[in-house]
Amino acid sequence: MSAEATSPESGKILVIDDNRVIQRSVYFTLRDGGYKVLMAGDISEALKIIRSGKVDLVLVDLSFPLDAGNINGPLQDGFFVINWIQHTAEIKKCPVIIISSTDPSEYRERALAAGVKDCFQKPLDKEKLLASVRSILGR
Repeated sequence: MSAEATSPESGKILVIDDNRVIQRSVYFTLRDGGYKVLMAGDISEALKIIRSGKVDLVLVDLSFPLDAGNINGPLQDGFFVINWIQHTAEIKKCPVIIISSTDPSEYRERALAAGVKDCFQKPLDKEKLLASVRSILGR
């Protein structure tokens, strides 16, 4: 599922999560906060969106179902996306927020080392998420 909402205010945010309930929740929170929201349900879709245009912020889950088309390839999880962003010239400075059901204490050190700006555990506190997004995007 890929969806986009437009807003007169600035900020294009990509939400990468395979859970449609989380997608919709984050979509409406960010859209109502004045942001343009793009959504991707898997990593390959997310990479296509990132390549196709400017993204100001990425929110990414850490866990995704195995991709049958990627057998014997690299593990594709949220950290794969973060690493890819860091090594792609057009977007390498794009900030990232992790949204995961995993307790942040289990990955916080790795996330900070990777330059992640914030980490949220599901279920998400929408007000804190929106405050973090505003802080990161300078609004």
